[in-house]
Amino acid sequence: MHSVIFASLVTLATAQPAAAHTALDPWELIRNASPIVMLVLLMLATMSLSCWFIIGAKLVRLSQARSGSARFLDQFWDAQQGNVWSVQRLENLYSSLPAERRAPVASVFHAGYVELARVLGGSDESSKSQRHYGGDIENVARALRRASANEVTTLESMVPFLATTGSTAPFVGLFGTVWGIMNSFINIGAQKNASLAVVAPGIAEALIATAIGLVAAIPAVMAYNYFVRRINVLSSEMENFSSDYLNIVRRHFLAG
Repeated sequence: MHSVIFASLVTLATAQPAAAHTALDPWELIRNASPIVMLVLLMLATMSLSCWFIIGAKLVRLSQARSGSARFLDQFWDAQQGNVWSVQRLENLYSSLPAERRAPVASVFHAGYVELARVLGGSDESSKSQRHYGGDIENVARALRRASANEVTTLESMVPFLATTGSTAPFVGLFGTVWGIMNSFINIGAQKNASLAVVAPGIAEALIATAIGLVAAIPAVMAYNYFVRRINVLSSEMENFSSDYLNIVRRHFLAG
């Protein structure tokens, strides 16, 4: 009896190093993956790297837009003296704008001032008729809306790719998983053996595809929701500034 127990312990002790030696390595599984699963992994890795590039670029751009808009609004309201505006003050503010405007609100002001200067510079009868019937104010409002829409479009560039990655990457990974499991069953049928050594590599390879799909999708969804929120805040700032600017134009420049 004791000899049987001793022999069993010796067998277990010698089997442990072999099991450790044959442990599955994720990097080896990826390197030896089937062509279809490898293509899926490369696609997911490309999507993930692209998302991280977009996330970094958008963090910098939105930070510049937020700080630049705040600085411009401070300059804009500091230009007001005694609740009185003049063309000269708007012109000085317009001249102080940098050639490369990184602040969306500043770009909206630029478009509104250019249209206001064109309206005030018109002296023909059609311009006077437009001013009398409110056509000039509508021209300024239209310029402000167009500039706001252009800025929002610029801020939203590449952001939809994050949503696309977040919604499709899990399914791409699932496709790799299904393909890997299918290959595992094919191996079982070919070898007439359902042991763990036959099944485990294919199943592990399949689950790696799902894991990488989730790694690509989760940051993309979180970043997309965050950027949409930031862009909505900037869009609201542009709308509020457009309303304030139109009120100033009506009160001080196109009151008639």
